[in-house]
Amino acid sequence: MSRLRIVHTSTFRYTDPVVASYNEARMTPLSQPGQAVLESRLDVHPQTWMHDYRDYWGTQVTVFEVLAPHQSLLLTAEHLVEVVERPAASSSVDWEVLHGAEVRDRLSEQLADTAATEVPDEVVQIARRVADGLDPAAAAEAVCRALRDEMEYIPGVTTVHTPATEAWAKRTGVCQDMAHLALGALRAIGIPARYVSGYLHPDSSGEIGATVTGESHAWVEWWTGEWTGYDPTNRVRAGEHHVVLGRGRCYDDVPPLRGIYAGPQTQDLVVQVRITREA
Repeated sequence: MSRLRIVHTSTFRYTDPVVASYNEARMTPLSQPGQAVLESRLDVHPQTWMHDYRDYWGTQVTVFEVLAPHQSLLLTAEHLVEVVERPAASSSVDWEVLHGAEVRDRLSEQLADTAATEVPDEVVQIARRVADGLDPAAAAEAVCRALRDEMEYIPGVTTVHTPATEAWAKRTGVCQDMAHLALGALRAIGIPARYVSGYLHPDSSGEIGATVTGESHAWVEWWTGEWTGYDPTNRVRAGEHHVVLGRGRCYDDVPPLRGIYAGPQTQDLVVQVRITREA
């Protein structure tokens, strides 16, 4: 079990005053089996109005607006979350069940690609070759590992809007690229899969009480009888150092912050995630 305090700050600075800003933030962790949110707050300065709701995918969204002229915008999300190690999947359905009409209908949204997750034929062929002879659960992990072995983790060469096809062509990317590639490959062989946005404590042996620079992170969950979380970037099952914020088909369903504003085009953005392991 890990008890993690997460402080996520986003600071926007503008060259000239912004006269109006309308935004939605997905920066509040989910309470779910294996993950309990003990404390949570999201402060926005300045702001004139705020409202919370759950979106279609079950993610908590905070909508806010700023109608007073401003040259900076500061968001501070602070949470205390208790996460237990997720147990390994206890069962796996066979391929016949996965490819059956009931699963295709019920999980159709987790089987359909988006522009971000569509993968080239080469990736599909790798997935089929790796999965051959394995049950679906073992195949899902083997596919993620095989694709990760082909990719080099290099920050800055892609953006959150880079499609999986482009990352694959470069054979480089970061966590959302690894997740998008895995999703496209898994869906191509009939395994329902979804994108997970969250936080990762970078040091599994981190000292209690020590504050470290954490990171926003992305991984995947696949369904082979039950949902299983897997982190393709780090080649591990999602565990007690992974904190779930939201789920969707791809990054576009769960961006930490999305909005529009009226003002100068140029801006400076500084994002920092600090994580303290309290237990």
